[in-house]
Amino acid sequence: MTTELPKKITALLDKGVSIPCPSAVVIGDEVRTERIFAKGTVLYPGCRLAGEKTLIGAGAKIGFESPATLIDCRLGPEVELKGGFFTQSVFLARSSMGSGAQVRECCLIEEEASGAHTVGLKQTILFPFVTLGSLINFCDCLMAGGTSRKDHSEVGSSYIHFNFTPNQDKATASLIGEVPRGVMLRQAPIFLGGQGGLVGPVRLGYGTLIAAGTVWENDCPQGGMLLKGSALLSERPLHPGLYREVRRKVCNNLLYIGNLTALRQWYVNIRRPFLQAQEGGTALYEGALEVLDGAVEERIARLRALAGKMETSIAIAEKVLQGREKVAHLRHKRELLQNWPDVQNKLSGLADDSIGEGGRSLFLHAIDERLSKGADDYIAFVRALGRESADAGSAWLQSVVDTVVSRALDSLPSFRG
Repeated sequence: MTTELPKKITALLDKGVSIPCPSAVVIGDEVRTERIFAKGTVLYPGCRLAGEKTLIGAGAKIGFESPATLIDCRLGPEVELKGGFFTQSVFLARSSMGSGAQVRECCLIEEEASGAHTVGLKQTILFPFVTLGSLINFCDCLMAGGTSRKDHSEVGSSYIHFNFTPNQDKATASLIGEVPRGVMLRQAPIFLGGQGGLVGPVRLGYGTLIAAGTVWENDCPQGGMLLKGSALLSERPLHPGLYREVRRKVCNNLLYIGNLTALRQWYVNIRRPFLQAQEGGTALYEGALEVLDGAVEERIARLRALAGKMETSIAIAEKVLQGREKVAHLRHKRELLQNWPDVQNKLSGLADDSIGEGGRSLFLHAIDERLSKGADDYIAFVRALGRESADAGSAWLQSVVDTVVSRALDSLPSFRG
């Protein structure tokens, strides 16, 4: 007795999508088959597709190693998701994840970035070529660095980004590299050694190497350093609800938001034609903007929650802190508590394209001739930029970051260093 296949499975087979075991693939009624491109695409047994935003580019391979569930994910050409759970994220050309992955909402995995088996991501952005080992939890991070698949930033196996504090906040996003220079694909890679961790929010510069087995919580924005051992205090009194310092935490979060804003401008003004030149590229572009806008909203919400905890922290600090530390910490906490509404207002509307307009015009003028020849291979285009053009682009994006941070710090004058 033959069982009739579901209509969506039949439609995909008719288009030329390879489905080796059609009865073992489930496709939700809301999935739009016209957003699944056939050439070279394979859906292996155990695949489950859901969500009307789901997009699968040509040559994608889903579920080769183990069952895979995709919900409202957008995949560029030749993406390989070998097994796991993936939702509300964007994967650009030739990116990949091994089996057991859990990639939750608001992830943007750029060209040829990859993860091995059992990688957990959420609110994570990986620039081209960034490579994650196995057994990694790497939520609330942006990581860049490297120039190719042979010269890439890497996170060693059994690594964790600690993104939830004992005071139960997540104002902990870490910048591993940064956007203004990172998008130019010519910075030294960053290496985070295996069986280690970062205690967010941390900023690390290009060329940083953290030795295996190290748990690190300090900033090293200048890069080019070997960090090892532990920067953590070994012993001190614990007072639940007390934040000993908030200035660094807040400033690092503002820098993260500034970098997200700069990356959004890069997509709007530079990456858009390269994405739209691909099949389904408009949906990829829209998905990337959704991720970036969602990431900004998430960071503002986490800062809002942190500000709301300052009243309790102030009361505890009044009792347990002493000397100059007490005076400075209380000033920062009170200012954050009182002025948060102004800060939040200044962080709204960051999609405004006028931020950094002068620097953007200079950069676009410098590359106008090359862009006028058409958008084809994004990676090749960026690599071919001359030093002067790349520096102009980085200066534009840095001006966006600086403007976002400066506007917010106008309402937090004691936070300026």
